[in-house]
Amino acid sequence: MRLVVAPMQLEDIGQVLEVDRESYSTPWPASAYRRELLHNAGARYVVLREVDENSSSEPRPELRSRPFPFLRWPGRAEESSDSGRVMAYAGMWMMVDEAHITTIAVREEYRGRGMGELLLVSLLDTAIAMRAHRVTLEVRVSNGIAQSLYRKFGFEQVGLRPRYYSDNNEDAYIMTTGNIQSREYLDAYAGLVDSLRERLSSSDVPIEAAALGTSVHAGRRGEA
Repeated sequence: MRLVVAPMQLEDIGQVLEVDRESYSTPWPASAYRRELLHNAGARYVVLREVDENSSSEPRPELRSRPFPFLRWPGRAEESSDSGRVMAYAGMWMMVDEAHITTIAVREEYRGRGMGELLLVSLLDTAIAMRAHRVTLEVRVSNGIAQSLYRKFGFEQVGLRPRYYSDNNEDAYIMTTGNIQSREYLDAYAGLVDSLRERLSSSDVPIEAAALGTSVHAGRRGEA
């Protein structure tokens, strides 16, 4: 078996809820994910899925020329032939020239193995490809591990949302990147992607990471 990053499909929702229950004390209901996939044109959700070694992970012909093959385009919530166990998932909203990361969650047994970072890169790569200029998110003030990962990719604390989390009234830090289209950011990001690719290639978990960083190089070509 191997793991691939792919668009979240309607049939994934049951497993996504399993990951939610391992990760959050107040998980979303299934109806919220259905609404996101079917009716939110700005939503981008991906899963890290276990697939059979004999199945093909090649994107559909009409997607092969896209800068990021597993980007879910608006209005697409299709059946997937690569159904398998969902190990992790992530989501983001596109809003004009800004992207807002809504969630990243990994099954407890697979944490600490680069899967959350892989999904973060998937979202950042999508935001870069869609010409967003910055990415924002909220994170619990107590979640130092997540904050460290976000800082690694250029996020900085810019504000505080008091009592943001309803389960325990914990505050949230607002974190945001600088201009992700700038040469400075793209150069730093490309180095981080290369390091992640090297880490995953030597992992005992076979993760399909060949698409990582595709939009970075496309963005570099567009720089003056």
